[in-house]
Amino acid sequence: MELHFSDCFGVDPQALVEYGAFDISLASDLPLFIDPFLLFNSDKPEYQSLHESILAYLVYLKDKAVADLDDATIANLYRFKEVRQNWLGFTVLGNGGSGLGHSFAVSLHRALGSILNNFGDESVTRSSHLEKLCLIRPGVGRDSISDFTTNLIKDFLCDYTAMFARDHLSDEVCRDVPVTRARFNYATETWQTVRYRLPYVNGDFVLLTPVDLLTRDDTWINYSDMVNRFPLLPEAIPDPQLRAEVNAYFRSHLTRHPKKQDIDRAAALTIRNFPELIDRYIKLKEDQGDQAAAISAKHVEAADGVFVQQLKDLLADLESRTTFFDLPSSSYEESLARAHFFKDYIENQDGYLLVNRAGRPISSEKDVQLFFGLVWYGSQLDLNREVNNGRGPVDFKASRGAIDKSLIEFKLASNSQLRRNLERQVAIYEAANGTRKSVKVIVAYTAGELAKVSRTLKALKLTDEPSIVVIDARNDNKPSGSKA
Repeated sequence: MELHFSDCFGVDPQALVEYGAFDISLASDLPLFIDPFLLFNSDKPEYQSLHESILAYLVYLKDKAVADLDDATIANLYRFKEVRQNWLGFTVLGNGGSGLGHSFAVSLHRALGSILNNFGDESVTRSSHLEKLCLIRPGVGRDSISDFTTNLIKDFLCDYTAMFARDHLSDEVCRDVPVTRARFNYATETWQTVRYRLPYVNGDFVLLTPVDLLTRDDTWINYSDMVNRFPLLPEAIPDPQLRAEVNAYFRSHLTRHPKKQDIDRAAALTIRNFPELIDRYIKLKEDQGDQAAAISAKHVEAADGVFVQQLKDLLADLESRTTFFDLPSSSYEESLARAHFFKDYIENQDGYLLVNRAGRPISSEKDVQLFFGLVWYGSQLDLNREVNNGRGPVDFKASRGAIDKSLIEFKLASNSQLRRNLERQVAIYEAANGTRKSVKVIVAYTAGELAKVSRTLKALKLTDEPSIVVIDARNDNKPSGSKA
């Protein structure tokens, strides 16, 4: 089954390893992201040059921030579509992310004219950093920073991929394609379209990304880390009077018996009121920058082991030993059968490694959904992700035509709303999507969670409900040897 770049284009995976590129999936985005700090902290001259080009564009935007701009100009300069051709990000089933919208563009424009007005002229840090954009307010996460970075280094990624294609791919699988917004022309203040010869499949080109630019978790500089490290930041201020003002302001926003969320809120308000703390935090991360590459490399190596190697083993095993990819039945029967195949692989073979990251249980339902979605690759059913019909998104809708439709919903056993969800949510989704058939998959990581699920199902008289599939994803009760 041609799921990854190496499979689809008939190239030895070792060639990608030697080139330094990640073997992406061409069925669904993988949750990896470009971290611009890895450009800044690299010894490679081309990466340093890329970092400088990003800063140059942001300084250009800052100079534009002195005046109000019309919506068309803001859209042209600040708004970017996701570069979906690199197949990285949060999208499950496909690569159609939303990109950077109007609110992000307006917020950035205003911030560069106010709280970030010293961008490019920092005196505390060794350099300016694109990630500073995510420190001005919560909600600007790794996906936004990665999208912004990817757009600003798109020309590099195209050249990087074109060089690999020239040396390793046959001419038949490549095309000369015009790539829009590939370079910014400062003379004309416009984005230019450039042509490259790139790998081409399913009506679109494909971009490779260097492994040493990727991270699995948050970017090295990020908002939640800054808030968590707040106690270190006032102490880094050399001016004793300013330091005292910062501490006094912080204490004034604490309750008498503050909880963690109260402390985090007070820290966030203090950082917003004293922007110098942002630079103090960035300086702290610069000083510890030698750890960034090592940590990211470890996470990406683990991601390669799971998203590429382990997933290839899973698909090969299912294809050779089961009828997983040949289920001529109704959408509900196939959905339930695939859920049980998935359960068996996790509980009785090596599949538990998919949903346990580095010995720790994955805490996000999205990670589990990703693997389940990928193993549907090649199905005759139409599987859609996050179908929202006005009453909230459902994880998956499997359908064959307009009449035969079924829903698949994932929940972690640790979810505090599990009982409520079992009682109400699926019935609501079924009514909204015009179907009375749904499958509920519950993933448990501990014996305690399994016991909780069992009690909940018993209380709701759902113990023998066939449409509910409970998966034991513990890593402490599996056989030591592989059965695959």
